[in-house]
Amino acid sequence: MLSKNTICLWYDGTALDAATFYAATFPDSTVGAVHRAPGDYPSGKQGDVLTVEFTIMGIPCLGLNGGPEFKHNEAFSFQVATDDQAETDRLWNAIVGNGGNESACGWCKDQWGLSWQITPRALIAAITDPDSSAAKRAFEAMMGMGKIDIAKVEAARRG
Repeated sequence: MLSKNTICLWYDGTALDAATFYAATFPDSTVGAVHRAPGDYPSGKQGDVLTVEFTIMGIPCLGLNGGPEFKHNEAFSFQVATDDQAETDRLWNAIVGNGGNESACGWCKDQWGLSWQITPRALIAAITDPDSSAAKRAFEAMMGMGKIDIAKVEAARRG
C-alpha cells in the first residue's frame, strides 16, 4: 500500500468477498493485492486469505480476516453522497439486496455488518437550509424514512 493512512476493516474470513462486492458496486473502487497467511493463526490456516488491499471510492482500505471476535457496528460508517434518486436507489438496493439490512435516515448495513449512509446531496442542502423552518420540515421528513426519497424531502422543505 502506498497510502500513509489506511482504513482497516475486520472480517471473519470474508474480506475478499466484501472487497469484490465494494469494487463492483461503488465508483472509483478496486481490489488490489490479496495476501495469504504465511502460517497458521487463531482464525485460519497457512495459505488462507489473511488481508486484502482494496479501495472504496478512492479511500484505501485493508480487509483483515481476523476471525469472529469483533463485529462492525454503527460507530463506523461510510457516508456516500449521491447526486440523484437513481444513484441513491442503485447503491441502497445493491447493499440491502445483497444480504444487507435497512435502517433509518438513509443508513443501511451490508451483509458483513458494515454501516453505510446513502446520503443524497439534496438532503444535506435541505437540512442545512438557512431557512430554519424549511430545514426542520426536511429533517422531520427524513426522520421517517429508511432509504431517502429526495422528492419527499424537497416537498417537505418547500412546505
